[in-house]
Amino acid sequence: MLCGMTMPPDPPPPPTPPAHSRRDLLMGMAGVSATVVLAALDSTIISTTLPRVAEALDGMALYAWVGTGYLLATAASILVFGRLGDMFGRKPLMLLSVLIIALGSIACGLSQTMTQLIVFRSLQGIGGGMMIATAFAAPADLFPDAKQRVRWMALVSAAFAMASGIGPVLGGAATQALGWRAAFFIAPIAAAGAFFLLARYFPRIRPVHNGSRKIDWLGAILLVVAVGAPLAALELAFASGDHAHPLLGAALALTGVAAIAALIPIERRVRSPIFPLRVLAAPESRLLNVAAMMVGAVMFVQIFYSPLLLQQALNYTPSEAGLLLTPLVAAISVGSIINGRLFPKQSEPQRLMVFGGGLLAAGSLMVLLISPGTSAWWILSAFFVNGCALGFLLPNLTLFMQMLSERRDVGVASALVQTTRAIGSALGTAVVGIIISHSTVLNGVRAGLILCIVLSLAGALLAHRVKMKNLVTNRK
Repeated sequence: MLCGMTMPPDPPPPPTPPAHSRRDLLMGMAGVSATVVLAALDSTIISTTLPRVAEALDGMALYAWVGTGYLLATAASILVFGRLGDMFGRKPLMLLSVLIIALGSIACGLSQTMTQLIVFRSLQGIGGGMMIATAFAAPADLFPDAKQRVRWMALVSAAFAMASGIGPVLGGAATQALGWRAAFFIAPIAAAGAFFLLARYFPRIRPVHNGSRKIDWLGAILLVVAVGAPLAALELAFASGDHAHPLLGAALALTGVAAIAALIPIERRVRSPIFPLRVLAAPESRLLNVAAMMVGAVMFVQIFYSPLLLQQALNYTPSEAGLLLTPLVAAISVGSIINGRLFPKQSEPQRLMVFGGGLLAAGSLMVLLISPGTSAWWILSAFFVNGCALGFLLPNLTLFMQMLSERRDVGVASALVQTTRAIGSALGTAVVGIIISHSTVLNGVRAGLILCIVLSLAGALLAHRVKMKNLVTNRK
C-alpha cells in the first residue's frame, strides 16, 4: 500500500461567508453585544461590592484572589476555546458560556466562605474565557472587511462600556439596599436576554477551518498549564502571612516553563494544533500581544483597585465609589466610536493606538494625583480620560490581530490577544495585591498607578513599531 506515503491533496479554498441582510447583521450583532454586556457585568459588578464581601466573609487576606482566580481561569481557557470556535463554530460555545456565567454567579451569591467565592468565581472565569474567545471573534464571521468591521466593533465596545459603567453602580446600590449577595443575582437576569438573542438571531456559520477536526487534547492541556501555572505561582509565592507558599509557587513556575517547552514542538508536529504557531509568525503580532498584556494590566489595576482606594482611603460609600468609577468604563464607548470614525481614514492606523497609550498614561497620572480632599470633578475627569484612552486601544488590539491572521485562524488570533490581555490583567492585580498586603492600601495603589504610567508609555512605543499600513483587509 502506497497510499500512506502519498502527499495529501491541497485543501479547498475557504468558503465565502454567506450574505446576510442588514437586519440579520444587526440582530446577530445584538446577540453578540448582549453577550459582551453579560461579560462586562460579570467582571465589574462586584468591583464596588468586594470590599464588603471580604469583610463579611472575613477574607481580606484573600481579596486579590477573587479577581486573580477569575482572570487566571479566563486567561488559561481563552485560547483553547478560540481554537474550538474556529474548528466547530462559535454559536454553541457562546450559548454555553452564557449558561456557565449565569449558574456561576448564582453560586457566588450563595457562598459561605471566601474560599467558596474564589472557587465559584474561578469556575465563572472558564465561562468568561469561552465567552471572550467567541464573542470578540464573531464580528469577523459577519464582516470580512476590516474597514466595515471596525464600525460594528464600536457597537460591541459601546455595549461593553455601558454595561461596565452600569455594573459598579448596580453592584454598589444592590449591596447597600439588599446586601452584597444581591449583587450576584443581577448577571443571571442579563444572561436570560443574551441567551435568547443569541439562540434566535445569531446565524450558525460553517467554520472556515479545513484541516482535521480532531482535538489536540495534549496541546490543550499543555496550553492551559503553560498559561495558568505561572500566574498561580506569582500569587502563591508572594501572598501575605500564612497564605504564602513560595516552594509551591516555584514548583508551579517551573511546571509552566516545562509546559511551554513541551508545547512548541508538539504544536509544530500535529496536523491540527490547538495553538497554531503561525499566528505569531509576523513581528507585528508579537508586538501587539506584548502591548495587549500591558493594556490589560493597566485596565484591571484601575478597575479592581480604584474602588478600594475610594472606599478605604477616601471614605466613599460603595454606591458613591461606583458612580465616581463609572467614567472609567463608560467612556470606552466614546473613545471606540471616535476610533471607528477615524480608522477608515488612516493610512497608518497604528497611530490611533499610539495616541491611546499616551492618553492612558496621562489619565493614570491624573488618578495618581488623587488624595483626600480631591474634588469629585477631578476624580470623574481622571477616569473619563482613562476610559477614552482604552476606547482607542481595546478594539484595535483585536482588529489588528484579525487583520494579520488568515481567515481560518481568526478565532485563535483573537483569542491570543485576549489571552495576553487577561495575563496582563492577572499579573497587574496580583502584583498590586502583593504590594498592598505588605504595605498599605494607599501606598500599594499609588505604586500600582506609577506602574500603569510606565506600562502605558511602553505600550504606546510598541504600537508605534507596529506597521499596519499595507493591511487594509483580512488576509484570505
